[in-house]
Amino acid sequence: MMNNNIYLCYPRCSTCVKIQQQLDVAEISYELRDIKINNPTAEELAIWHKLSGLDIKKFFNTSGLVYKALGLKDKLADMTIDEKYAMLATDGMLVKRPILIMQDKVFVGADVVKNI
Repeated sequence: MMNNNIYLCYPRCSTCVKIQQQLDVAEISYELRDIKINNPTAEELAIWHKLSGLDIKKFFNTSGLVYKALGLKDKLADMTIDEKYAMLATDGMLVKRPILIMQDKVFVGADVVKNI
């Protein structure tokens, strides 16, 4: 049986590892995807954003080095939604993690397991 769930994470992130272990214990199947090696495309982000029901800012890793280096805190307000998707797609380290993509719902951040 093919698994449609995708767990997007950074393997060196302790939160990602902890949540991955919780998914395993809960027997939730997923395809593992390293966000740094295989970062999301703008098209994927647009779909996931709509499924999540969250503000697009929740998809930004606001505590990350790349976010801070680019000064995005002051730039996001002036960007269109498509510009935000394009920006997120440039570097997986800009994207909040982990992300669990299920058939009809997307969960972002440390509360992935709590929300399933």
